[in-house]
Amino acid sequence: MNHLDSQSTKKSTTSTIAVVDYGHGNLGSIKNMLKKIGASCVIASQSSQLESAEKIILPGVGAFDSGMRALKEKGLLEGLLKKATKDNTYLLGVCLGMQMLGESSEEGELQGLGLIQGHCRKFPVKADSRLKVPRMGWSEVTPKPNALLFNEIDSPPRFYFVHSYYFECDNLSHVAATSKYGITYTAAIQSGNIFGVQFHPEKSHKFGMRLLRNFVEL
Repeated sequence: MNHLDSQSTKKSTTSTIAVVDYGHGNLGSIKNMLKKIGASCVIASQSSQLESAEKIILPGVGAFDSGMRALKEKGLLEGLLKKATKDNTYLLGVCLGMQMLGESSEEGELQGLGLIQGHCRKFPVKADSRLKVPRMGWSEVTPKPNALLFNEIDSPPRFYFVHSYYFECDNLSHVAATSKYGITYTAAIQSGNIFGVQFHPEKSHKFGMRLLRNFVEL
């Protein structure tokens, strides 16, 4: 048993974890990965289900405006913002969920959650380049010092990505990890109780399992 796999045998957490269900996430995959590390969760499709949560995961796949619109239409937007800003609840955005933590995206016109100052940009890939958008596949990630989600993760960690846009932080101190795809870009963000990862930890095997455990154990 290697170092990372051995972490999954630790005792389970008692934290109340809510996974936000707004129609744009890999809920089953996240729930299964949490179960593997001994953590249970509530699939929260109503704002009232967020109220008692000690930690919240905001997954996401699809377009920026569609995701923001769905949060509002399902009545989850105000409750999510309250938990993040007034209650200082730990919040982890995944893929589109991370992008929506920012202020805006070139992909759409709606405002983001505004929890971390920054904007999403489309990869500057030339038509004759071998790089394709959306970017899909495994890639190494370089964590910054004191990036809490990457504690005890062997170097270099590899995670699974599927995205066409990347997060550009206004404040570089909020960059928790970087990756490369033509350019060096932000792969993870961290500011107080707010965290985000551009990759999919629920699809990233042992590295994703360790990262989610780190979030659960904050």
